[in-house]
Amino acid sequence: MQPVTVVRNLGIYLDGDVSMRTHVTTTVQACFAIIRQIRSVHRSLPRPAMLTLLRSLVINKLDFCGSVMAGAPDVLLLRLQSVLNAAVQLVFSARKYDHTTPLLRELHWLKVRERV
Repeated sequence: MQPVTVVRNLGIYLDGDVSMRTHVTTTVQACFAIIRQIRSVHRSLPRPAMLTLLRSLVINKLDFCGSVMAGAPDVLLLRLQSVLNAAVQLVFSARKYDHTTPLLRELHWLKVRERV
């Protein structure tokens, strides 16, 4: 038997050092892939439909097992926050460097730190 460095249990990737780095990486990659797919058709979607897609496909992934992320380093939480910021920018057609906090408030979405 060969030892492994990462295991997956109930959809959560656990590193050997329990740093949650692999879980965050796979979650961020999956969420950005979904956002890219939605962005390709966003001009033909009404805003309520786009919000429904983002909530069900992206926000759901971010919230899945959020309690496991309690106590995670800020670096990992910032990567998850970047996904949330990209989703908000897509909804409002905001530019990359626009401030997203007012947009999050308008959608009544919490920041990642507050979700954990």
